[in-house]
Amino acid sequence: MSAVLLQQYREEIRTELDRVVSFWLTYSHDTKYGGFFTCIDKKGQVYDDLKYVWLQGRQVWMYCRLYRTMERFHKQEILQAAKAGGEFLRQFARVPSDSPTWKCAFCLTKDGKPVKIQRSIFSECFYIMAMDELSRVTGDKDMQAEAEQMMDHIIHWVRVDPSELGRTKLPGDEPMNSMAVPMMLLSLVQQLTEERDQDLVEKYRETGHWCVQKILQHIQRGGMAILENVSLEGAELNGCQGRLQNPGHALEAGWFLLQFCGTHGDESLQLAAISKFIEPQFQRGWDKEHGGFFYFLDVDGHCPTQLEWSMKLWWPHCEALIALLMAYNNTKKPTLLDRFTEVYEYTFSHFSDPENGEWFGYLTQEGKVALDFKGGPFKGFFHVPRCLYMCERILDGLLGDKN
Repeated sequence: MSAVLLQQYREEIRTELDRVVSFWLTYSHDTKYGGFFTCIDKKGQVYDDLKYVWLQGRQVWMYCRLYRTMERFHKQEILQAAKAGGEFLRQFARVPSDSPTWKCAFCLTKDGKPVKIQRSIFSECFYIMAMDELSRVTGDKDMQAEAEQMMDHIIHWVRVDPSELGRTKLPGDEPMNSMAVPMMLLSLVQQLTEERDQDLVEKYRETGHWCVQKILQHIQRGGMAILENVSLEGAELNGCQGRLQNPGHALEAGWFLLQFCGTHGDESLQLAAISKFIEPQFQRGWDKEHGGFFYFLDVDGHCPTQLEWSMKLWWPHCEALIALLMAYNNTKKPTLLDRFTEVYEYTFSHFSDPENGEWFGYLTQEGKVALDFKGGPFKGFFHVPRCLYMCERILDGLLGDKN
């Protein structure tokens, strides 16, 4: 593929990233109470003022990453928004308790009162990402230390004792390795150790390798399938949970592993990431009739029980674009770039809203907009801008410059 076409992709992605950032800068900021609104309709109007902690953390992280690493986003407006979001998180995200707790709420009222708590680690994970990235642009060492403290608690909850998450052990509930958990922890290890001193790298080295091994356990059926849930020992589980596949999640895991390879130089892991998590997931997950990635699949061909299984969601396509372009960058294998092109053309023609900005998130199987809002409890300022940001930087490298 010619450099001219790669240049075209980069210019289109660059323009799209600018439009997405502008949308959230214009419509999502709460200038009265701090933090961000994420329930935003297609034209930018806020339709619900609940604030979701994991989306608050994601937006702080994304603003800081753009501010820190891309000159055109090195703006006071972005920095001040990130600081205000970080202050809102530090003041309200952690659940009030008579004893010290590191558990965060899932969502808050607009003025910071906790509404709901989930028995998972994801609010805390994105709190860590926000605090660590914000500490990098502000130089606030206390903020960095807080991120590390929360990380240590999460590792304890995942690997030792989940009781602080509120999970009651029931006799019929079989413990499982859900791929989202080691993936998220691996992402946090990468975040906390990026360009940090060697002591911190060593502190989380074993955790990083543990995460990789737990992710690799999801390679099943003789290497032909990536299953979302396996036993703690890496065996296939019975029933719908055991047969569940999420093509977008497998692709995301693939580029997480490639990033890990980039810092550890593991060629065999790179091969596994591309040949197990990326290339076959395109073949398995792509809808050959209508285009786009199915949300869920059953490895044995049964109809998945998730009602949205056949819908086309924004984030798997974002992860596919990153994974395929990163894999091509690492290997220069032409078929990977061909796949990237196919996903790119579908994604930009179906999700992007050229009239109002940002992307729709939820399409029917046929590719029509099913839900026309731009943000909600699960879609915020994260997957779309992260995808565009990472693809632009990869294309910069492929084209040999940093323009």
